[in-house]
Amino acid sequence: MSKQSILGRVTQLARANINALLDQAEDPQKMLDQLIRDYTNNIAEAQEAVATTIGNLRMLEADHEEDVEAAAEWGGKALAASRKADELRAAGTVADADRFDTLAKVALGRQLRSEKEAKTAEPTIAAQTEVVDKLKSGLDSMKNKLTELTAKRDELVARAKTAQAQNTMMDAVKNIDVMDPTSDIARFEDKVRREEARALGKQELAASSLDAQFEALDDLGASSEIEARLAALKSRGAA
Repeated sequence: MSKQSILGRVTQLARANINALLDQAEDPQKMLDQLIRDYTNNIAEAQEAVATTIGNLRMLEADHEEDVEAAAEWGGKALAASRKADELRAAGTVADADRFDTLAKVALGRQLRSEKEAKTAEPTIAAQTEVVDKLKSGLDSMKNKLTELTAKRDELVARAKTAQAQNTMMDAVKNIDVMDPTSDIARFEDKVRREEARALGKQELAASSLDAQFEALDDLGASSEIEARLAALKSRGAA
């Protein structure tokens, strides 16, 4: 996997809009579960790739450091050879002086090569450092996104359970409304009231019958009184 493809993948995942993805999902919880699995796997892969990129950068930095140290070392050798040549030339040993000057030139050549290699590596190291920084930032964003995804999944599961409980409760309430026991009580109360009314009716009927009997008795008494008075009148006339 190339550095650019790693960076692009990490950036794309880190910028993923969870809410937009949820709006498009038929089953948000399943989608979040799948996203969490994908993110976890992608983070593991990205960490491996980033670790490799960092390792390559550290190798470049180590090589650069070696080139810098080598340039300094060859510069020291060139200086030592040049001084030795000056001493020998001052002592009249020209041949030996020329040999040390030649060594100084060789050392200077190697110093220049080491400095060139170090300078050539610097832009690559700078670019690699920038890539590594972006990769680390992207990884941090991915980990934060994974935390967000997990929290979103947990929130969604809790909301789903709450909604399910509410629906179950409302279904139970609806069933209670359909099979309301108070309606049976009301029917029983109506039946009792009808029985009470019937009893009252019977009582009223019995009372009216009794009144009629007393009225008949009163009428009979009146007739007897009339007959008695008529007999008395007749007895007076006969006398």
